[in-house]
Amino acid sequence: MESLRAGGILSGRVASIERFGVFVALDDGPDHPVFPGVGFIALPELSWRRFETASEILHVGQRVSCVFLQFDTWNGEARLSLRATQPDPFQTFADGTAVGKTLQGRVTKLVPFGAFVQVANGIEGLVHLRELTRTPVETPEDAVQVGDKITVVITEIDQERRRLALSRRQVSPALD
Repeated sequence: MESLRAGGILSGRVASIERFGVFVALDDGPDHPVFPGVGFIALPELSWRRFETASEILHVGQRVSCVFLQFDTWNGEARLSLRATQPDPFQTFADGTAVGKTLQGRVTKLVPFGAFVQVANGIEGLVHLRELTRTPVETPEDAVQVGDKITVVITEIDQERRRLALSRRQVSPALD
């Protein structure tokens, strides 16, 4: 493992899926007290898209190739990233769009401060509560429901933090 450098590719089979991440039995890996030659993929490193459980992305026995991030000497395992093997869909989306662009989207989640809207495959943005309607509302449920198709305008693209701010209020001439 000492010869490995960050960014190298390691392959293996998914050995175990846990609520906190995925263990991979590596083809060539370090010794581990429980799983010899184990790598670990933390949940945020599984996919660029949002998911509820790791089993939506992988299954036990599946072969994977991952980017090596670092060696965890405390746990004796290689830290891996599956998502680093794929282009970031947010960056691709952000490169092809601009603030002020009007888009159609579907409400995917309601939170106390607004609604998340999917505007492209794997791309969601937040419509803050104050941007949901032209007149103030107390909760997002007062304006939209999960599954609603709405028209929004991009108000901010933060590529570094991978965040998209949207407004339904600023759509011309009227709301959906």
